[in-house]
Amino acid sequence: MRIAFFTETFLPKIDGVVNTLCHLLDYLAGRGHASLLFAPEGGPGRYAQTPVIGLPGVSLPIYPELKIVLPHIDVSRHLTAFRPDLIHIINPVSLGLAGLNQAQHLHVPVVASYHTDIPGFAMRWGFGVLRDPFWTYFRWLHNQADLNLCPSTFTEAELISQGFERTKIWSRGVDIERFNPHHRSAEWRNRLTGGRPESPLLLCVSRLSLEKRLDWLRPALAALPQARLAIVGDGPARSDLERLFAATPTIFTGYLRGHDLACAYAAADVFVFPAANETFGNVALEAMASGVPVVAARSGGVLDHVLDRQTGLLFDPESQADLAAAVAKLITNPWLARSLGKAARQYAENKNWAAVFDKLLDDYAALVYKRAPETILLRQAA
Repeated sequence: MRIAFFTETFLPKIDGVVNTLCHLLDYLAGRGHASLLFAPEGGPGRYAQTPVIGLPGVSLPIYPELKIVLPHIDVSRHLTAFRPDLIHIINPVSLGLAGLNQAQHLHVPVVASYHTDIPGFAMRWGFGVLRDPFWTYFRWLHNQADLNLCPSTFTEAELISQGFERTKIWSRGVDIERFNPHHRSAEWRNRLTGGRPESPLLLCVSRLSLEKRLDWLRPALAALPQARLAIVGDGPARSDLERLFAATPTIFTGYLRGHDLACAYAAADVFVFPAANETFGNVALEAMASGVPVVAARSGGVLDHVLDRQTGLLFDPESQADLAAAVAKLITNPWLARSLGKAARQYAENKNWAAVFDKLLDDYAALVYKRAPETILLRQAA
C-alpha cells in the first residue's frame, strides 16, 4: 500500500502525536509499505523508510515550537510522483486541509485522525469565545473524510456529540520492553530526588504548556514535605514553572528520550498527570508499563486505561484539593501504590503497537478496496 501523510507537527517537536506517528512509520517500514510524509520544515529529511517533505510555515508567537503551514501550499508534484492509494491527515488544522484537498483532487480515500482537544484548550487558555467556532471548523473539515479516527472512547463520544461522522477508535500502544520496571536504578533515583533517594518521588512527563496545568502540582507537593518531584519535558511555560517551583524540592530535566526516559519513569513512586483535556495520554500508559501507578483527572482519554483504584487513582478534574488528596493517599500508603503499579504493568502488557497498527492497516485497506473501481475509472479518464 502507498500512503501519504500530512501532519501539523513532527520532529524535532516531541509530543503524543509525533510519538504515535514515529511508531507508525517504523511499523510501515517493517511491513514493506511505501509512505511519504508532509510536515512543517525543520525536521529530518527521512524517518525510517519514509521521505519527509518539509514545508515552510509560520511559528506561533505564543508557541514557537508549532509552525502553521498554509493550506494553499502546492504539493501536487510530490503526490503525482508518489501516486498514493490513500491520504491520512493527522490532527488536521491547516496543512491537513491541503491534504484533504489533494485527496479529493486525486480521487483517493482520505483518513483524518483527531488527536488534540483544541476547543477544550481554548477554554483553558481563556479564549472560551473560540470554542464553538473551533468545533464548527473541525466538524466541517473532518466530515469530508472517509473515516475519522479518534484515540479513545471518551473522545469518540465527544466528537459524535459534536456532529462528527464516520468515527472509529484508533487506540495507542506502548513499548513494554523500553518502558519496564526493570529500568529502575539507584543512579536515576538519586538524580531525580536531588540526592534524597529515600524520599517518595513524584513524576510528571509532559509538554510544559498552560493547558497541561502543571501548576496544580505545587499545592500537592506543599502538602507532602517528605516528597520530591521530577518534571520531564519542555515547552513555553517552563520558565514560569521553574519560578513557581523554585523553593520546592523539584527537578526539571528538560526533554528525555529513549533509555533515559525509561529510567526516569521506573525511578518514580507515583506518576501525576494534572491535565484534563487529553484525548489519550500516551505518557500515562508509558508510566503504567513502567510499573508506576497514575494519578489522573476523571476526564478525557486516560479513562480508557487509568482505572480508578485498579491501575491508579482518579481525581475531580476541577479540584486541586482532590488531586492533592489522591497523591497523598499513594505516598502515605506505599503498599497501595505498589499494588496499583503492578496491576498497571499487567494492563499495559496487552497494549502493543503492532496490534494497533494491524487494525489501522485493515481500515486503510477497506477504504482503498471500496474506492478502487471509482479510482481506476477516474484515472483512466484522466
